[in-house]
Formats: sequence, structure tokens, C-alpha cells
Amino acid sequence: MKRAIGSSGVEVAPVALGGNVFDWTADEAASFAVLDAFVDAGGTMIDTADVYSAWAPGHVGGESERLIGRWLKRDPAKRDKVVIATKVGFLDGKIEPVGYDGKVDSGEYVASLHPSVIARAAEASLERMGIETIDLYYQHRDNPEVPLADSLGAFESLRAAGKIRATGLSNFSPARVEEALVAAHEGGFDPAVAVQGWYNLVERGKYEGELQDVVTGRGIGFFSYYSLANGFLTGKYRSKDDLGKSVRGGRNLEYIDSPKGKAVLAALEDVSAECGAAMATVALAWLKIQPGITAPIASATSMAQAKELIAALTLELTPGQIQALSEASA
Repeated sequence: MKRAIGSSGVEVAPVALGGNVFDWTADEAASFAVLDAFVDAGGTMIDTADVYSAWAPGHVGGESERLIGRWLKRDPAKRDKVVIATKVGFLDGKIEPVGYDGKVDSGEYVASLHPSVIARAAEASLERMGIETIDLYYQHRDNPEVPLADSLGAFESLRAAGKIRATGLSNFSPARVEEALVAAHEGGFDPAVAVQGWYNLVERGKYEGELQDVVTGRGIGFFSYYSLANGFLTGKYRSKDDLGKSVRGGRNLEYIDSPKGKAVLAALEDVSAECGAAMATVALAWLKIQPGITAPIASATSMAQAKELIAALTLELTPGQIQALSEASA
């Protein structure tokens, strides 16, 4: 059931739990319940980032990591059951006003993914979660201002110190993934073993093609975010009147108005009825079998949503169901 993350030696279950909602749209009690249910059902990977959820009023970032830390402190035995991924690159650079060389200057913030930022950010993430090692540490976004040899070298230093196990790249173009692999080889660093990007039944072009060719050709694991298209693929949003159902509802306007969106929902409904699983479960089950996919990432704010995510760990679609979904979403 478990799948290897590239050449890292780390294995995970075929669906990952997203931590972006922890201590934001899911309070501590709800988050703890979802985490417990996911792990108890055989789920293994928790995906978070230091920036979660700095966008929310009154939040500064680190909220998700702190909640995971409180959860692990409550039940330390859970640490051995989970693979924790987090990221650096959006929040950091705002820690203190320093120049690129690390010296205090006129107040310019150090470039995100500068080695000094990465070192500080990793320490902060480890402290927030109360763990000794981050299993998979991502560069959250590409930053052309910082040479890949520098940022990857900082990751290598963390790995050598036992603070991370493996390197990942998030929101990198296919060409930059290739450049990162070359830079790692030339620098004598462990290469990136995972890529994270946008992919779901209504946004297939963001992965399929060049990026998919790179990860499959290089044996890199791929983790999809927005796997349920901000909830659209659950069937929650059918008209403009539904957009107010959640804080992310407004992102679904283009899907609601598109023929493709309607076709995908119709196909999901049909397959859902055939196999007796929720539309969200079906959408994740389709994603997890696509070439190069290690695990789709999905979040849950309630036990009802968690059960749909958990069911995708084991749901296997028939060839006919896969074809129907693929044709509707082509």
C-alpha cells in the first residue's frame, strides 16, 4: 500500500493529509480529531508549511506547525507513525531586516531561500513541531534571486546535521526542477526526491505534460495540492449561490461556469453512485493512480470530510470508471 518518495527510502500511504486548515478553519479539537482518525486508519503523511496560515486575520504563520506540535506532545508515540513534510520560502525573509550577506543594512529583507533564512526557518519549524527531524523539507517556491547551489547547499547542510531527511521542490517549473537536479549533482548534494504542484480533475494541464515527464523520467515523487479544486470536486459548489459556503468558495467560480466543470461533476456523480463512495473519495482515487503520483494532498475540517479522505486510501476504481473520469476531464 505504501509508496516510496523517490529515492529517499521514505514510504508513505497513497493519500496525504494537508495541514493548511489546522488552527485556521479547523480549530484544535477538530484538527486533533482529523489527525487521529487519519493516522489510526493507516494514513502516514502530514503536509504543512511555515507560512500556514499567515493569510488569516490575526495569524502570523506557524499556526499549523504549532498545532501539529501540540498534537504530537499529547501523544508522542504518533511521531513514529507519521512522515512530516513542511516548507520554507513564503514566510521567511521577514524574520529580521538584513541584507543578502546576512549583515544588517538599510532594512531590506533577506531574500527568501537565502541559506541564512533556510537555516533559521528550519530551526523554527522543528521547534514549533517539537521534533528533531523534518522528513521532507520543501523549497516552497522557486526564487531566481538565490542560486540553486546556495539554497540546495543549505538543505544539504541540514540533512548532514540530521535536521531533515529529504529535499523537495514546490511550485517549480519543469525546467527549474531539471536545473535543481543538475545543481545538486554538481554540488555533491542529495537530489530533490519530491515535487509538489497543482493538479486535479479540472486542472490537469498544470501537471500533465512536461512536469509529469520530468518526475516520471527522473524517478521523483509528485504530490498534488488543490487535489479537490478548493472543494469543487466534492460537489459542494454547483452555482454562484454556493460560493459563500466557505472562505475558499469564491475560487470555484470559473469551474462552476465551465462546461468542463459540469462534465467532471457529472462523471464524479455517476462513479460515486456506482461504487458507493463520496465524490471527494472518487476524485482522490483517480488522482492517486496517475503516472508519477506518490500521493494527492487533501485537507479536512471535520470528521465527515476526514472519512471521505480516508476512504480514498483504499478505494480502487474500475477501468471503466477511470476512463469515464479521464474522458470527462480531458
